[in-house]
Order: sequence, then C-alpha cells, then structure tokens
Amino acid sequence: MSTTIWRTEDISSSIGVHAGSLLHEVTLDSRLDALREVALTLLREVESLRSLRPPRSSEQPKLAEAVRCFETHLILAALEKTRGNQFRAARLLGVKHTTLNAKIKRYGISFDRDRTAGRTLDQEMAA
Repeated sequence: MSTTIWRTEDISSSIGVHAGSLLHEVTLDSRLDALREVALTLLREVESLRSLRPPRSSEQPKLAEAVRCFETHLILAALEKTRGNQFRAARLLGVKHTTLNAKIKRYGISFDRDRTAGRTLDQEMAA
C-alpha cells in the first residue's frame, strides 16, 4: 500500500510541475501578446506621423498665428474639461483668471456649455 501512495504522490507531483509550467507558458504568452499589441500600436503611430508633412515654406504659418491657434486649442480644452468654468480653467492652465479672460476676448473664443465649444479648432484655423 505504501508503494501505491508513493506512486500517487509521484503522479501528483509531476502533474503539479506540468500545470505550473503550463501556467507559466500561458502567463508568458499573454505578456507577449500585450507587448506585441503595444509594439503594433507604436508602429501605427509612427506611420501616421510620417504621413504628416511639414508645410511648404510658402504655407508656413507665422509665429503669432501658430501661438494663437495653439492657445485657442488649449483654452477650449480647459473650458471643456471644467464645463465652462473660467476660474477653474485658468487654474488648470496655470494662468491668472484675468489673463485667461483677456485671451478669450482677444481670440473671440466662445464656449457653449450645452454644445462642447462654440468655436472649433478648424474654424480657428480658417480665421
């Protein structure tokens, strides 16, 4: 009877080792799959960046226009995030409330709480 128990323990031990190695393989496979997905995502992003060409010298925006477009985009994003609260948007952007208010007026930015933004980035680029 002790021989039978020994064999059962032997079988149980080898099954445990086999199950452990299978679990390790499954974990490794899932990690490799996740890594593969991250690598493919990065490659897609790099490809999309390659498709963006810098504007030709005759089409390059002037610095003031580029700054205005950039600031407008940031202000609209902050206003969306704070649901139109200019005080909180100013704090989020790291500027004084008065500075934000002046830029909103200067750039003619309007924000409608019901719709996302009164003026989209495409409209700003056309202006």
